[in-house]
Amino acid sequence: MRILAIGDTHIPDRASRVPPLLLDLINRGSWDIVVFTGDLTGREVLEWVKRLAGSVYVVRGNMDYLPLPKTAVFDAGLFKLGVHHGDRVYPRGDIRQLTEIAVRLGVSVLFSGHTHSPFVEVDSTGRYLHINPGSLTGVWGGGDASMIPSMADVEVSGQVICVRLYELRNGGVRETSKCFSYEGGVFRYCQTSKPL
Repeated sequence: MRILAIGDTHIPDRASRVPPLLLDLINRGSWDIVVFTGDLTGREVLEWVKRLAGSVYVVRGNMDYLPLPKTAVFDAGLFKLGVHHGDRVYPRGDIRQLTEIAVRLGVSVLFSGHTHSPFVEVDSTGRYLHINPGSLTGVWGGGDASMIPSMADVEVSGQVICVRLYELRNGGVRETSKCFSYEGGVFRYCQTSKPL
């Protein structure tokens, strides 16, 4: 099962479009689920996202004024996943506070945004995986925003979750990946040769 994770486009208030290199990756992908972590800001972006897959989960960011839910919860294979923009978490992206949100939602994997900087981290207990795709347009977002357009491609296969982050750097796309096995309620980093 493949999940596209994107967020923080801020179109049209801070950006006019999705960078063509990332848009091409999105259009070439075959997505079972699309997750949008909030701050679309424009209805046109929402309509575009809804056309990307049959199952789409979009949450409201602090800059959204569209009638969207604050959170979403869904199943992907053996996992229960949640989505929350991540606003009201200070400092932005604080794993301890995001883990509290995951616990409240009853999920083991939490997608969040708001930082405008991508990350993939497991909390200190090893029980919760956090995925933040960053800002698809790379716009300013306050805090320590990377200002680098980014997105995530997540594959769920049995007890393994692989996350590939794409970032636009030096005129090209840089890929980094992390895979985790989930055994006994704990995420462990693992090496895998399985292509995403």
